[in-house]
Amino acid sequence: MSALVLAASAVIAGPGHDSNPVGEPGKAAQATRTVNVDMTDNMRFTPSEISVKQGETVRIVVKNSGAVKHELVLGTPEELKEHYAMMLKMPGMEHADDNMVSVAPGETGEVVWRFTRAGKVDFACLQPGHYDAGMKGLVTVAQGTRASKNDGHGGHKH
Repeated sequence: MSALVLAASAVIAGPGHDSNPVGEPGKAAQATRTVNVDMTDNMRFTPSEISVKQGETVRIVVKNSGAVKHELVLGTPEELKEHYAMMLKMPGMEHADDNMVSVAPGETGEVVWRFTRAGKVDFACLQPGHYDAGMKGLVTVAQGTRASKNDGHGGHKH
C-alpha cells in the first residue's frame, strides 16, 4: 500500500516545482491573504471559484461544516481524476501532501500555496463519491502585472 501512496504523491507533486502547472507549496509567513472555503455534505465548496494573482501565496483555510470527512486537493484535471481513481480503490488512503488537506467533520485545515503560473488550477474533494457528485472548484490565476508592464510605471494604476 505504501508504494501506491508514494505513486499518488508523485502524480500530484510532479517532477519539480518549475514544471508543476498548479504552483508550489507556500510559506505561511509569505501569504498575502487568507481565503476561507467551506465544505458541506451537499458536495459543494463555498466559494467554488477563487481568484489570485500569479506569484501570490495564499492561505486557504478549509472548514468542514458537514458530517463526513472532506478534503481540498489542488491539481490539474488529469491529476485529480487519476488520484480520485486511486481513492476509489483504497478509500481509507491517507495523504499529507502540501497541495491537499483532509478535514474531519466540524474541523478546519489549511493549504498554503504559491500560484506560480497564470491560468486555471482545479481543486476537488477526492473522497469516494464526492468528486462524482460535483465537489469541485477552480482557482483563476491572473497573469502578474510586472511581467506585462514595461512602461516604467511598474504595476501601479493611474
